[in-house]
Amino acid sequence: MTDTPPARDEQTRGLLFTTAAFGLWGAMPLYFALLLPATPVEIVAHRVLWSLVVCVALGAVLGWLRRRRGGRGALATYRSLDRRGVLLLGAAGVLIAINWVVYVLAVNSGHVVEAALGYFINPIVSVVLGVVVLREKLTPARWVAVGVSVLAVLVLAVGYGQPPWLSLALAGSFGLYGLVKKTVTTDAVTSLTVETAWLTPVAAVTLVVLGSQNTFLGHGAAHTWLLVSAGLVTTVPLVCFGAGARRIPLSLVGLVQNLAPVLQFVVGVWVFGEAMPLVRWVGFVLVWIALVVLMVDLVGRGRRSRRTRRAAVTTPV
Repeated sequence: MTDTPPARDEQTRGLLFTTAAFGLWGAMPLYFALLLPATPVEIVAHRVLWSLVVCVALGAVLGWLRRRRGGRGALATYRSLDRRGVLLLGAAGVLIAINWVVYVLAVNSGHVVEAALGYFINPIVSVVLGVVVLREKLTPARWVAVGVSVLAVLVLAVGYGQPPWLSLALAGSFGLYGLVKKTVTTDAVTSLTVETAWLTPVAAVTLVVLGSQNTFLGHGAAHTWLLVSAGLVTTVPLVCFGAGARRIPLSLVGLVQNLAPVLQFVVGVWVFGEAMPLVRWVGFVLVWIALVVLMVDLVGRGRRSRRTRRAAVTTPV
């Protein structure tokens, strides 16, 4: 049986949403550089608070539109989540908060290239999670990709004198976040609203504890509005990611994700002028080789699957 047109349309929308998300994330270092001298913790606290405001407003508008078409409103959608879904979204909130803090720390401490490496490694993390958690079987090509990625991390560890902890933390936290998001069946806005609601008390307490270290009102109106805009800057790509991840396979999400680190790498090297010693180039080339192997395997398996479906349709019963 072939895919129905609605199924193909859903996959196309999922691919467009996911591409938009990773494109916006790729340009994110340019935005965070504008938020100095705010610390990573303060920036993440503002991301949480203003994201909740944006999500609640967006959820109310979308709920109103759904009710006009005879569907459920925003409150009914929130109530439809079971306890497991709410707890999973709480876990997703913790994972994305960890990812945010590490990422902002990397960008504003001059480690954009190392952050890019983390997101290059993430597709391999998705493959490993698929094996460990979802019991997926690895093809020989994917085993090669995983092995080359491990070698790349070892090379970088030798070059740095320690493992690339920022890269590994980013790859691990976002890989787990994508896995959790895939298991919760709700729309992207509702999902993100619940995630940020879990984090909001912690964010509010954080800003209170920071006290005089807060930069929100002490560095001019432009700085204040840039921090307020963190709600939109955070919400738009995450909503796109949530909408896309539910419509396409996790392996394809990992494939499209390469767009973000490519853009981050370009920003780090050619905009911020970060150093690229030989050992770092070797590590990156190994990661890129692993990604090429993974992409060739994914594309090849997709083509074989389509040929099999077409043959099943054209073969007489």
